[in-house]
Amino acid sequence: IGPRRIMDPALPINALPPLDVILLSHNHYDHLDKPAVKRIARAHPLATWVVPLGLGAYVRGWGAREIVELDWWQEANIDSLRVTATPARHFSARRLRDRNKSLWCGYAVETRGMRAYFAGDTAYHPEFGEIGERCGPFDFVMIPIGAYDPRWFMHIVHVDPEEAVQIYADLIAPHPAHPAAIMLGIHWGTFRLTDELMDEPPRRTAERWHALGMGADRLWIARFGE
Repeated sequence: IGPRRIMDPALPINALPPLDVILLSHNHYDHLDKPAVKRIARAHPLATWVVPLGLGAYVRGWGAREIVELDWWQEANIDSLRVTATPARHFSARRLRDRNKSLWCGYAVETRGMRAYFAGDTAYHPEFGEIGERCGPFDFVMIPIGAYDPRWFMHIVHVDPEEAVQIYADLIAPHPAHPAAIMLGIHWGTFRLTDELMDEPPRRTAERWHALGMGADRLWIARFGE
């Protein structure tokens, strides 16, 4: 039921290296797949699953053992890794009657002095500057750039490429003296969810990036499997 992948995974689940921590942003089917969770839980029984509030019951029922549920701005320390759940503008639902019964989020992670940020699924909102201030400076950020048209419908759940670049600018603004983070554009080209051409998101992202004079070596639009 629902959209099928148009791009195969870059590698099969059984080719993953040993996993210590698994981060889940929300419960939509293209981000939380029951068979995949079961296989990962069996293959990596000691891994810690970090999830937003209300999502623990799903993965616990599918075999996950160590689970940490976080509200926005809450932190968890797992060995040398610090994980902070960050605000996002999205929604959750897997069934007709469970809409927004669990939370959604992004994550800031820090280990050994290096910091990264995963925005999750999100529309644009005014908290990105605070995320950068409280959890940065970041060395690497992963920001969605796809699944955005038509805007009258999607603007409240997904950013478009121009807004994705603005998120990056908001994140790095609080720390101007720190070397600019590398941005990886994510959440495009895998499922046909919306109306834009499948190869449009990276083009528009790069155009906006260069129009604002951002460093060419700071934007990474990866090929599948790269």
